[in-house]
Amino acid sequence: MTVRRLLAGMFTIAFAIPFLTLLAAVPRQTGQTAQPAPPVPLEKLKLPPGFRISVFAEGVASARQMAMGAKGTVFVGSRAARRVYALVDRNGDRKADDVKVIADGLTQPSGIAFREGSLYVAAVTRILRYDDIENRLDAPPDPVVVYDKIPAAQGHTWKYLGFGPDGLLYVPVGAPCNICERLDEPQFATILRMKPDGTNVEVFARGVRNTVGFDWHPVTRELWFTDNGRDGLGDDVPNDELNVAPAPGLHFGFPYCHQGNVQDPEFGDRKPCSETTPPAQFMGPHVAAIGMRFYTGTMFPPEYRNAMFIAQHGSWNRSEPIGYRVMVAKVDGRKVTSLEPFLDGFLHGIRGTPTARGATGDAYARPSDVMMMPDGSLLISDDQGGRIFRVSYGR
Repeated sequence: MTVRRLLAGMFTIAFAIPFLTLLAAVPRQTGQTAQPAPPVPLEKLKLPPGFRISVFAEGVASARQMAMGAKGTVFVGSRAARRVYALVDRNGDRKADDVKVIADGLTQPSGIAFREGSLYVAAVTRILRYDDIENRLDAPPDPVVVYDKIPAAQGHTWKYLGFGPDGLLYVPVGAPCNICERLDEPQFATILRMKPDGTNVEVFARGVRNTVGFDWHPVTRELWFTDNGRDGLGDDVPNDELNVAPAPGLHFGFPYCHQGNVQDPEFGDRKPCSETTPPAQFMGPHVAAIGMRFYTGTMFPPEYRNAMFIAQHGSWNRSEPIGYRVMVAKVDGRKVTSLEPFLDGFLHGIRGTPTARGATGDAYARPSDVMMMPDGSLLISDDQGGRIFRVSYGR
């Protein structure tokens, strides 16, 4: 070997070692893009008088369901990013100072819930539990498997989690298709519930195509949930649904009946709409109504007490895109008395050329979940830009 080659080899090694060390030190960006999300013109967004919007956190790729820890930590699940985040506001300025990744490499860990110091995470076929998590944000524990018998399939696999007033854990199992009848697997198109340790699993509701948003009314303690309607019947049919389940054992129509009054052209002859539970409210066709919560705080004006906020993720295959906003619904018992936009202005055009398959909205953000903070403000997750917005009222 010549002296020149020897020196060249030594130079290559000397350069490569620190370069590889630098690469190893860079956090793994699973499911994230290298470019930051473009800014959102907050001044163009529409809210009722007296309300303000700000950015609570950024860098939360594919942000989905949120959950509040006992010590004020905001946990966020994700879909494409395969991560679960912990957002910490250390100085109380209403903005997250740290965005920590507490779990990585999971399959669509969009659904999360917090209970007695533990964070529950739904990752398609499994429900995991991270114990004492708020005291271990910098060194998260290995998860405990709570339940691992959720059927696997393509389709609506991502989840939403919540603990009901009965102390049971509720988890939906979406339909593995746009439209189908899967009598071989009775857990598809249902909402399950179980004890916190994963035992005593039972079907609470059937005929639910794809809910990724539910909550219990603060007074009646009845379960309300959104449900996304099937595709392929046109721009205006069927509506997404807002449903109420006052008791277990109800059937909400899928795949036989849609929006309570539209028989499915393929499966409708197998169960009439009269044998299913109709929705409490039409949400609009293909708006993708997903995350929802009842408001129990005192920051907002009194007329918002016990109203529900609903994130509309936005249509993906409608010739004229709709949704891409947050709605507010007010109810009296099981009757919806009003439904109107609360936060609007994210949608500002059409991406691409409308085709027979439809068009996607060109939007600043796609709301995916809502959650009330202890001070009564409202957080809104955006899985398009990886942001968490905060809506407050007054000064």
